Formats: sequence, C-alpha cells, structure tokens
Amino acid sequence: MIYLNLFLAFLKIGLFTFGGGYAMLPMIQEEVTAHDWLNQSDLIDFIAVSESTPGPFAVNIATFVGARTGGIFGSICATLGVVLPSFVIILIVAKCYAKFKSSRLVVGAMNGLKPAVVGLIAAALLSLSQTVFFPAGLSVSVLGTAQFYVSPGIFAAAVVLAFKKLHPILIILLSAVIGVITGYVLQI
Repeated sequence: MIYLNLFLAFLKIGLFTFGGGYAMLPMIQEEVTAHDWLNQSDLIDFIAVSESTPGPFAVNIATFVGARTGGIFGSICATLGVVLPSFVIILIVAKCYAKFKSSRLVVGAMNGLKPAVVGLIAAALLSLSQTVFFPAGLSVSVLGTAQFYVSPGIFAAAVVLAFKKLHPILIILLSAVIGVITGYVLQI
C-alpha cells in the first residue's frame, strides 16, 4: 500500500505543478507531512540534499522520500510518479507545439501560469525559511541561539556570491563547508 501511496502522491505533485521543482515545494511539503513520511525538519534536510546532488530537484526529492519511506522500490514508485506526467505531457506538447504555439489561448494560459509559479515559489520560501531561521518558533529566546546568526549569515554570503556570478556549485560547496565548520565549532 505504501508503494501505491508514494506513486499517487508524487503523480499528483507531478501532474498539478508547473514551473519546475521549486514550484512543487508547497505540494511536496503538504504531501510528505500529511502522510507523516517526513517532518518539517527532515524535509528541509532532504531539500538541501536534493538541491546539492546532480539531477532535477523534483526527481531527487521524490527518490529520497521514496527511499526513506519504502526502500528502493519506494524510490522507484515515487520517482516514476513525479516524472510520468511531465513525460506524457511533453510528448503531447512536442507533437502539437508547432500547431498551437501562436494560439492566443495557449499564450494567455502561459502568461497566467507565470505569476502563479512565482507565487508558489515565494510561499514555499516563506514556509521553509521559518523552519530554517526559526526552528524553535518565533520568540525572543531564538536570539540567543547560534543558528539564528549562522543561517542568515550563510544565506547572505550565498546571495552576495550569486550576484558576483560565482558558480552555483562553488556556492553550494562553500555553504556546506561553512555550515559544517560552524556546526562543529558551535555545536548547533
């Protein structure tokens, strides 16, 4: 039953989200926490691992969640579920694109989807940043924790390095190294 649940949950995620992996975050968050496959903290860790490993984010997170929940077969079911809708849709779109690319209906639908995707990404960012920056909740006591200062510091450094056009792989590696060092030194 877990295999079918993994497949159907990630099929729904793959079928009803547009805009790539980050736009899927709200649905991934909802599905994995609703099924008690991961808690919010574990989800953040899986997102970090999924983002720092090669391959598409959605495939990586589906594979990780599936493996954690149902082993190798669970990872296959979750991964198949998340990629199947895109695979079928892209085959249909490729076949029909030349005929419909200038259609006002298609252009209008795409223009309507773009702001929705940005909104979904922003919602996921706000929700996940609360867990990263305020893991114990929003209170005065969080000001006394090292993590309160380390996490925004790493975030700020990553933003600065991104604007300086440092390669994303180097940003990921540097962020991981800074996180490991500060976590080891400060015992976060």
